[in-house]
Amino acid sequence: MAENVLSAEPTHSRWNRALPPRLRIAPGDTVHLECQDASGAQVQPGMTVDGFLAIDRGRIHALTGPIFVQGAESGDVLQVDVLEVVHKGWGWSSVITGLGFLKERFAEPYLFHWQLDGAVSKSLAPAVVPLRPFCGVMGVAPAEDGEFRTRPPGVFGGNMDVRELCGGATLYLPVLNSGALFSAGDAHAAQGDGEVCINGIECPTDVRLRFHLHKQRPLAGPLIESAASRSQDAGDDAWIVVESGTNAIAAARAATSRMIDLLAERWGFSEVHAYLLCSVAMHLRLSQVVNEPMFTVSAALPKHVLPLRRLF
Repeated sequence: MAENVLSAEPTHSRWNRALPPRLRIAPGDTVHLECQDASGAQVQPGMTVDGFLAIDRGRIHALTGPIFVQGAESGDVLQVDVLEVVHKGWGWSSVITGLGFLKERFAEPYLFHWQLDGAVSKSLAPAVVPLRPFCGVMGVAPAEDGEFRTRPPGVFGGNMDVRELCGGATLYLPVLNSGALFSAGDAHAAQGDGEVCINGIECPTDVRLRFHLHKQRPLAGPLIESAASRSQDAGDDAWIVVESGTNAIAAARAATSRMIDLLAERWGFSEVHAYLLCSVAMHLRLSQVVNEPMFTVSAALPKHVLPLRRLF
């Protein structure tokens, strides 16, 4: 079980299964990744909005990777244990003309700088914002040939912006190519469900991940086992099915259907009983609404509702 280190540079801002891996690891290995902020280190503390408008947006997301996992083949499941995500004391959020959930109301560009003090930020007084850093983008290379922008999420994971992917969480992804070719980045020190203005608190981070491989296990899309609860929100400690699509309602239906399948296959519920359980206990959330035309929906079932199970 080796410990590996992977620096941020050179980053990549496109998905492409032809990209050469920057690191080769064995299942069970741990990787310490350096992740730049979403701008690819173009935004700096104190930058003006004019400077922000001049950055190269082709570098957005600036992912660290790809990581080749030995023995991974199409049809396997890659398990990614998020051991730690640590911010570096500063971050930023912005408003960008033509983007965001309320782009007609907030059309003027704006840049806000955050100071991150341990577990909170008091930069937006009188609010005290709790920090729970996570990577907005975690994914494997898509199955198709070609180069794809990192903004749309998909079956492969990617730009899901699911805030539960903080330290202590576990992400399960379907392997679509030899070696899986995993990358991560776009870290946020904090983010609300929806990420409505287009950003969380964008920040550079140090990330520690551990990788496992489950051979020939069917998985239709990303699945998350969230970290142990840190609050009274029962949904914090949950099994979470993630679906993305161009129609948010269709994505919500797909996430609910996958949760029903999970309950039937792994806990032995009849499908109709699983449906009833989802109706009374599942939290259906919009994780992001700003990566148009793709929306991401999370269906979360609190773990305390179910008998303890290992799914893989």
